[in-house]
Amino acid sequence: MTPQLRPYKRIATEEGWATPELMKMYVKILETRSINDPGFYSLWGFFGQSQTPRAQDLFNRIQDMGERRLGDMDATGIDMQLLLLTSPGVQVFDAATANALAISTNDQLAATIRQHPTRFAGLAAVAPQDPRAAAKELERAVQKLGLKGAVINSHTQGEYLDDEKFWDIFAAAEALDVPVYIHPNTPSPQMVEPFLSRCLDAAIYGFQAETGLHALRLIVSGVFDRFPNLKIVLGHLGEGLPFWLYRIDFMHAGIVRSNRSEGVKPLKKKPSDYLRENFYYTTSGMPWEPSVTFVQQQMGYDRLMYAMDYPYQYVAEEVTAMDNLPLSEAQKKMFFQTNAERIFKL
Repeated sequence: MTPQLRPYKRIATEEGWATPELMKMYVKILETRSINDPGFYSLWGFFGQSQTPRAQDLFNRIQDMGERRLGDMDATGIDMQLLLLTSPGVQVFDAATANALAISTNDQLAATIRQHPTRFAGLAAVAPQDPRAAAKELERAVQKLGLKGAVINSHTQGEYLDDEKFWDIFAAAEALDVPVYIHPNTPSPQMVEPFLSRCLDAAIYGFQAETGLHALRLIVSGVFDRFPNLKIVLGHLGEGLPFWLYRIDFMHAGIVRSNRSEGVKPLKKKPSDYLRENFYYTTSGMPWEPSVTFVQQQMGYDRLMYAMDYPYQYVAEEVTAMDNLPLSEAQKKMFFQTNAERIFKL
């Protein structure tokens, strides 16, 4: 389908980027083994083998915010990218370093968007290590820099956002009426070991296992009863959760009735209600018609957005496959364009 005949923009809503500064810091961590996170070394260890074509390609593409990225977008018919700081973002550093990096990164992102305002939009990096500072930086990034919400790369050194000490971030996001994108990370040190020996820790399975767990922890903790207007975005068709709605509801009700855990209290709604009312979804990395259609039907055509997952999954044929989804013209425009414009206020 040529752009001239296409009655919608293609907005890709989970597209990775990183600053040269951050990439140098990741390489230093790899060289010095300075953090206790086996998943990090598994995820980024291929940069230690930078002579491989795959490593070189990703290393260059993820940092390029100019001609090469725009050329890749033009080659695949992507009109706009929503940029997310790649995993694990600033979340592997100490609080002071992470806060400074978040500010610097957001300033650089905003400058890039100003250079190409019709091609790029972005989400702010924040440092959950210091929740109050993270909330303050989200306010600055939205109100002064024009960023469209926050990206949090799932767990922060093994801690999850269902802990109330992090809820200043959610309060700020709700007050600003912007979404928080929970992007995958490799499983935390507490859960990663069984994944590593079979290389299942990253996108093949570890990402969705870890991030799906994070989303369920938010729901069961009562986050959305406390913040009923909070918007969370999940990639990869919801990290598997839409396919488990019946079982999640059934088993959660039984756990509540049995009163078997202090960590599970009655909620105002079923878990599936929160997944349908507080969550939005993207197709990043999952351009497979049967599963895309299922999520649209179960979660709502107004809740699923297109994403490529650039540069990790840069496959031109996948764009064509999504163009050929069995959707009405109105539904297709929602999927590629207007859902993203509404949710991220583009």
